[in-house]
Amino acid sequence: MSLARGMSALAWLRRGTPLLAYALGLAGALPVVAMSTALVAIPSEVRVPKLCLALLGYGAVTLSFIGAVHWGIALASPRSTEASRRLARWRLMLGVLPALAGWASLLIGILMPPFVGLLVLMVGFAMTGAVEAYATRRNALPPGYMSMRWLLTVIVEACLLAAALSRMV
Repeated sequence: MSLARGMSALAWLRRGTPLLAYALGLAGALPVVAMSTALVAIPSEVRVPKLCLALLGYGAVTLSFIGAVHWGIALASPRSTEASRRLARWRLMLGVLPALAGWASLLIGILMPPFVGLLVLMVGFAMTGAVEAYATRRNALPPGYMSMRWLLTVIVEACLLAAALSRMV
């Protein structure tokens, strides 16, 4: 692939999202990649509950961050019409759900085998992505946001699935 075509593909993927946002998003995914890789590499008969809990904790924090994105949009958006006020209320309410899903995954990972918490965390990321995709179709999120989110979500989901499967045995 030529450099020009590669740059064109990157511009299509970004769709107005700053390159710095992609770079920081990918950097933010590195702990998930590193911890999941360690969990897969360490034999399953070796118990590593603290590593599993660290992964769950970081995932919960990340889901909270995603919810906070929607709080930021809601608080920064003008609320001059009833429709815009209603949208802001929905954003604020739905923005709390990822944090609750993250907390639930951490709690479940503490009370049950940690891989169960990892599966709950996966559901939280998937459901948040589905709600955001719906919002994107309704032009309620910035252009390019979902391209970045899907890229990061695929990375995180694959890592969480690999980690969970490696610990189920």
